[in-house]
Amino acid sequence: MKIIEIANVDFSLRHFLLPLMRGLRARGHEVVGAAAEGPLLDVARAEGFRVVGLPLARSLSPVAQIKAFRALVAFLRAEKPDLVHGHMPISGFLARLAARVAGVPKVAYTCHGFLFNQPGSPLRRAVAFAMEWIGGQITDVHMTVSTEEAADARRLWIHRRSTAIGNGRDPARFHPDPEARARLRGAFGVPEGRVVITAVSRLVRHKGFPELLAAMAGIDAELWVVGQRLASDHGEDMEPYFAHSGLGPRLRRLGMRDDVPAILAASDIFTLPSHFEGLPMSIIEAMLTGLPVVSTDIRGPREQIIHGETGLLVPPQTVAPLAEALSRLAADPALRARMGQAGRARALAHFDEAVVLARTLDLLGA
Repeated sequence: MKIIEIANVDFSLRHFLLPLMRGLRARGHEVVGAAAEGPLLDVARAEGFRVVGLPLARSLSPVAQIKAFRALVAFLRAEKPDLVHGHMPISGFLARLAARVAGVPKVAYTCHGFLFNQPGSPLRRAVAFAMEWIGGQITDVHMTVSTEEAADARRLWIHRRSTAIGNGRDPARFHPDPEARARLRGAFGVPEGRVVITAVSRLVRHKGFPELLAAMAGIDAELWVVGQRLASDHGEDMEPYFAHSGLGPRLRRLGMRDDVPAILAASDIFTLPSHFEGLPMSIIEAMLTGLPVVSTDIRGPREQIIHGETGLLVPPQTVAPLAEALSRLAADPALRARMGQAGRARALAHFDEAVVLARTLDLLGA
């Protein structure tokens, strides 16, 4: 089959779609990627994939979306694929509409988090629900990464056969690594006994950085932050929060990194205090590395973390419970080790990339 995988931006294609594209190619299919042009598309291109840049936008602007829709229709009519697989709320909706207009035989969609389940105005949530409901009616294969959101899709008649596929990462890449831990801590000048708390995410408000920076004020540990704000990200700028955190040398801004497995191996605790999520890849990476995880009691993380066994869950958008959870782990090496081991066992059992990809490929009929 000829299969086209469509995401919104280069970041999404690189981090979420590329493993699936590899799996499809390994099964003998012709795979083409499409997303808004960006430097991260070069990663897939370097592996021999044809990736087409299209004017897709993470925006509800009618002008931008009409332009994107027209480009998608023209692209799909020219390519004549057997299957179109859309991802992310807006690009996934447009991809499915364009596929039907272009006469594509089979249309699939993976939901990485419903916008109508996220905080926002009633109008924004109503528009998001309408998009998902309309899109669901023209979708042959409907998948979500979250079990809770697959249940939502079925309950709300978005798609009566919606299936949760989960998310996964490669245990061969993410695992405890004493050599990498010693090397990286040595390079950063961090002694072995110093507790390191790490967050890996885009630098946006809904990842909980204001709460995290405030919570760190009274914790005897360093905070390592991996990630940056994307050009397509919306909302409040996080830089003032970092600038006025008062953490001084206890805050280490690492930006975008290619050595995330080593950074996690050099860490002691992972945290992601998000306000909403799909099923975070970063939590899976941390669990595979043997780290206890502190996150929020929301869709996604509460499917991954067993509270009190593999990590700790706290209410979203709160500082004191987050500070208490991080302090508890920072002060107790035995608890960190016990939760980290339990988390790695759980990740190996439930979030192995090869298993998740095989499940997805089978549902796609690929």
